[in-house]
Amino acid sequence: MGPDIFYFKEGNVMALDRYIALIIAVIFLIYGYTAFFEMDGLLPPILKRNPIWPSTFPKILSVIGVFAALSVVINLEKAGKQVGDDLDIAKWREYKVMQALMLVGGMVLYALTLRSLGFLASTFLFLTGGSILLGERRFIRLVLITAIASYGIWYLVDTVLGIYMTPYPSWFIV
Repeated sequence: MGPDIFYFKEGNVMALDRYIALIIAVIFLIYGYTAFFEMDGLLPPILKRNPIWPSTFPKILSVIGVFAALSVVINLEKAGKQVGDDLDIAKWREYKVMQALMLVGGMVLYALTLRSLGFLASTFLFLTGGSILLGERRFIRLVLITAIASYGIWYLVDTVLGIYMTPYPSWFIV
């Protein structure tokens, strides 16, 4: 039959979330192998004296990812029956599938409008539209928070990280 972690007590095959977690664990293991053994050999000697290498964050991320995925495989994250455990595919019409599809469509539209509308406008519109779609109804508060978040993200990416992103529409000349 195989190891017991792949089977429930009744003998049924492992649940879908545990299979997905197992696949994610394998992906993180490959990512970790690349970070630990492949990336460091490509560094020039001058960069090897730095305390933080370009592979530091991927190493940390891969270790955390493997532990998180294995905790799902071993079933450590579930303590009895949870609220979301009773998902029934036969009742898919009762779930908010259209909201999810509209949110994914908004993400695609956001990616397509980043250059033409600029980062600030497209991020503001995406965050505002997504929040309204998910049920937020305090519009003044919503507009303030999304405006501050859009500018804050742009400022961090542009100034702190040094990655230039067009903040204004492509037709707008500053």
